Amino acid sequence: MLSNDAPRERDRLESIQGSVDTFTTGILDRLGIQPTWNCLELGAGAGSIAYWLAARCPDGRVVAVDLDTRHLDADRATNLEIQEADITHEDYTPGTFDLIHARYLFCHLPNRDDMLTQAASWLSPGGWLIIEEPYDLPADHSPFPLIQRILSAYQHTYREHGADMSWARSLPSLLARNALNEVSYSGNLGCMGGLEKDRWAPLIDRAAPALLASGLVTDTDLTEFASLLKDPGFIDIPQMTISAWGRRPADARSRR
Repeated sequence: MLSNDAPRERDRLESIQGSVDTFTTGILDRLGIQPTWNCLELGAGAGSIAYWLAARCPDGRVVAVDLDTRHLDADRATNLEIQEADITHEDYTPGTFDLIHARYLFCHLPNRDDMLTQAASWLSPGGWLIIEEPYDLPADHSPFPLIQRILSAYQHTYREHGADMSWARSLPSLLARNALNEVSYSGNLGCMGGLEKDRWAPLIDRAAPALLASGLVTDTDLTEFASLLKDPGFIDIPQMTISAWGRRPADARSRR
């Protein structure tokens, strides 16, 4: 469904970056990133966070991993390493990374709980694991009947492709159960509509073929959605991003 072969995939990735990057970097900034840190960016997408980390860690390195790296530019920084790989089949050396970040990745993985445990094992003592995932709000709670139909189709289609858009709620507990300390979390509300504030037009546009194939929306619905985006009175909250983070104890012997 989200293949990089689609011509509008870059638009979708850039819309996500425009919507969430300030929230993400604000969290990362509070973790006390050091210039010498080794960082791992899982599911790097179009690379904005990997580039940001590379600038913050000039004396360290950033490994940016994605299943398809066509939207990543290895020349953006000398300390940036691009890896094209399926992270569910990767096994980095335990204790390697001072910071591991993933955004909108784990919800798509079939064994997401186990993958979180794996990622936690790659942390060096004192290292941080930060995972950010979408949490869908109920489609039928939208005040707009058209959006109820579109979001219902959108959420249904993602479920059919194996994604769990409610898994984010379990993140704080999972981090704690993997013996990470200083566990905390925060949320960022998404915006659909609001004229220039809208971040969802590229997402719905990208998903349109799958939404139509589901039979839950029509071409007319999508045309009406494009018109609704021009209405200054149209503002909705379809989803929120839940970010959760935890730290490996500095004394590895304190891990259980």
